[in-house]
Amino acid sequence: MYDAIVVGARCAGAPAALLLSRAGYRVLLLDKAAYGTDTLSTHLIHQPGVAALARWGLLDRVRASGCPPIGHAVYEVADIHIEGCARGVEGQRAGFAPRRHVLDTVLVDAAVAAGAEYRDHCRVTGLLRDGTGRVVGVEGQVTGGEDAGDGRAFTERARLVIGADGMRSSVAHLVDAPYTVRDPRLTCAYYTYWRDVPADLELYERPGGWVATVPTNDAATLVLAYFPQSRFTEVRADAYGAYREQIRTTAPALDERLAGSTPAERLHGTGDQQNFFRRAAGPGWVLLGDAAHHKDSITARGISDAFQRVEALVAAVARPLDGDPDRLDAALARFADEGVERLMPGYEATLGAARLDPHAQRLSLLRAVQSDPELTAIYLDVVAGIVPASALYTPRLLALL
Repeated sequence: MYDAIVVGARCAGAPAALLLSRAGYRVLLLDKAAYGTDTLSTHLIHQPGVAALARWGLLDRVRASGCPPIGHAVYEVADIHIEGCARGVEGQRAGFAPRRHVLDTVLVDAAVAAGAEYRDHCRVTGLLRDGTGRVVGVEGQVTGGEDAGDGRAFTERARLVIGADGMRSSVAHLVDAPYTVRDPRLTCAYYTYWRDVPADLELYERPGGWVATVPTNDAATLVLAYFPQSRFTEVRADAYGAYREQIRTTAPALDERLAGSTPAERLHGTGDQQNFFRRAAGPGWVLLGDAAHHKDSITARGISDAFQRVEALVAAVARPLDGDPDRLDAALARFADEGVERLMPGYEATLGAARLDPHAQRLSLLRAVQSDPELTAIYLDVVAGIVPASALYTPRLLALL
């Protein structure tokens, strides 16, 4: 019997296993993918997520991977040019964007070092329940590696099953977790990596277009292009041509920097940028990260939000996990409700950005922001999710509007 089984060993599941193991619990961490594999991701960690890595003692490992700090940001839309540095949080003023095969490996290794048992190539296909319907474990198949055999089945029991297995979560499907909020897909996105193209965190916006650059490992720069979801069929018919055209029209100066270079990898992309909240807890189970809540990647809030929700979950269950199941379920329900309250402002802001339609009122505000270094720093804190948008409305800003 484990105290917790965590399904999914990425940026929600692996830190959950890490922190629960450090708290003295017996944890099994399962993932259907192989250890050290990459995954589709913009992989920017804003300053709140960087602060979490620092608290967990893992930030130095990310630095040691060769991932550069991102301390300077540029944002251009219409006639507006905003440039500067965020004020940060807990002394962390820079973001980081480690490749996911780097970040996820750091997190899994730390969980194992803390005492978690980790198994890759394990696909969860069902949940175990007691006579009351409470979830008390998982069943699944080993799908690869030395122990795969002919698809060997396994069952494991735990007081708590944590579904941290992404937007298309198997755990969410198996518990029939309903959507409590659901909005249409708004964008499709394509990206690849370019070497020897120096860049800061750069954001370029126009009606119907969004382009971003993010420095990452191996002296590479992630360059992303976003399109309206309504263009997905057209774009994917010639994805690379559409990607380069979006950069040319939305960020012409960046396009000039890319001239004469070739991408270091194939083009990655998706038109399945779902926007939702699911009911995130029930008897013996809880959802974390993208399994509980997913939003368009255009604001790159996913990893930082996941880190913060992991810490909140571990704080919520630390004592109830030792005792009465009803007390644990009550703690899980409170955690789920609090998560919606905490994440909803960022969700709504993300939907606003993903509509790719900068409106006149917002442009007027940004013109005032660009003229003042202090307001610029606050605005970049808003972009990073450090403070709410309301923090911008200082007497200083109101005097400029």
